[in-house]
Amino acid sequence: MEATIDKSIAQKLRGGYYTPKAITEFICKWAITIPTQKVLEPSCGDGNFVESAIKRFLDLGVEEKNLFGLVKGIELIEEEAIKSKQRAAIFGLNSTTIINSDFFNYLLSYAEEKYDVVVGNPPFIRYQNFPEEHRSKAFEMMESLGLKPNKLTNIWVPFLVLSANSLNENGKLGMVIPAELFQVKYAAETRIFLSNFFDRITIVTFKKLVFDDIQQEVVLLLCEKGVAERQGIRVVELNTLNDLQTLEITEIHNTEVKTLEHNSEKWTKYFLDEPEIQLLRRIKADTRISTCGEVMDVDVGIVTGRNEFFMMSKEDVEKWKLQPYTQKVVSKSNHLRGVVFNDNDFQTNSEAQHDGYLFIPPNEDFDKLPQACKEYIKYGEGLEYNTGYKCRIRKRWYITPSLWSPDAFALRQVADYPKIIINKAGSSSTDTIHRVRLRAGIEPEIVAASFLNSLSFAFSEILGRSYGGGVLTFEPTEIEEIPLPLLVYDSIDFRQIDLLIREKRIIEVLDIVDKELLIKQLGLSDVEVRMLRGIWQKLSNRRLNRK
Repeated sequence: MEATIDKSIAQKLRGGYYTPKAITEFICKWAITIPTQKVLEPSCGDGNFVESAIKRFLDLGVEEKNLFGLVKGIELIEEEAIKSKQRAAIFGLNSTTIINSDFFNYLLSYAEEKYDVVVGNPPFIRYQNFPEEHRSKAFEMMESLGLKPNKLTNIWVPFLVLSANSLNENGKLGMVIPAELFQVKYAAETRIFLSNFFDRITIVTFKKLVFDDIQQEVVLLLCEKGVAERQGIRVVELNTLNDLQTLEITEIHNTEVKTLEHNSEKWTKYFLDEPEIQLLRRIKADTRISTCGEVMDVDVGIVTGRNEFFMMSKEDVEKWKLQPYTQKVVSKSNHLRGVVFNDNDFQTNSEAQHDGYLFIPPNEDFDKLPQACKEYIKYGEGLEYNTGYKCRIRKRWYITPSLWSPDAFALRQVADYPKIIINKAGSSSTDTIHRVRLRAGIEPEIVAASFLNSLSFAFSEILGRSYGGGVLTFEPTEIEEIPLPLLVYDSIDFRQIDLLIREKRIIEVLDIVDKELLIKQLGLSDVEVRMLRGIWQKLSNRRLNRK
């Protein structure tokens, strides 16, 4: 079965990041333990995994003449498949061991084939580049397993799920997978599938990025079926790829196995110790503790479609004489220094020439606009700002929708710690900062101060998403899921809290709020509060080490 494809899109389809030898050798050593195991590599590229699998069989005493039929590689790109065939040929294996085909097409033709081991590094391409002809076949097979993939599903997900389904009853899977498996919502169904399909899951992670060319954190996913003892999940964390070369398989076997929940929750919590995980589960089940979503609605900020045109500094506004046609806006997290954003804060940003003004001309046809607006719009059209997608689809490209000012702001991207900031300046925000509407009767100061506690911080690290750059990112719904116990009114000095935050004294703030809210009000013990603080610090430090 041959597959052909345009070379111009070959790199994009492959994902383009081949697996380091240290990883292929380690995974094959872990997975291949019996000389007669049948091994599949569903996206073999130029043959790194194929070669390591063959060498592993040789180490187990298999003679070269008996290698044929033990390892099968499938590769979409013909040029790469040829390279893989050439590497296999070094060991006397003929070319039928490597099949030039789309993996999903191959599975449809050979659905009954089962393997003892599946190893690989599926393509890391985004859903936008997932060709429809491959997507439809992949999704059809996933749906036959009871899954419901959607348009946001990236290609590594069906590779992983369908590879797992190709295993026999005692099979093992070892794959290089994006760490987003732990934390993105579109992978929630995959997490449930893995927790139900496998008896034991081991995840090997690295404190430093494995691939130098991309800010993509990866993990080694090692899954086993047919395991009777020590079922669950365990995490082995290494500093760098070099540590993998000295890691003994016995060290993995001796690592603590934690109880694996069969639900869609994110797996970031499994970086924690079992007592820490159990504490979070008890707190989550505590009916006294509300979530952010019970006291606020979180929504995205303004999507201008072209910030370099619509967002203006004070100097720009004066230059174009557009003072009457602007709205105050916050565009960056570091422009929100405290837990209150007031007129003085806005003026400070303005004098520093930060982009704090949004261009909002009257919602009229061009010929009815004031002259100053016409001139600025012509300037934008001269730079073709009106041709961008968001602007192009509007009735009037220069009119930005959804300009409402929120009660408060919530940080979309977090470096050190998250916070809720009360909006007393009448500003709105761009989509780099979320907008918050508080429910009726909710005191803004209570919410902003209450959020600054070790319990909410710990859950924030688990509910948010962190990629290779060390930044914690939240969708609106993820903020709404964060547990948020509320302080009794006037129990702490809010002005003191705001001042301490502006002076970057977050630990002092946590000490104040934790004592009043978590210990006095909720009745948590000192030990439990210290554990929650430790969870936040452990996970945030792990994230920040990836900068």
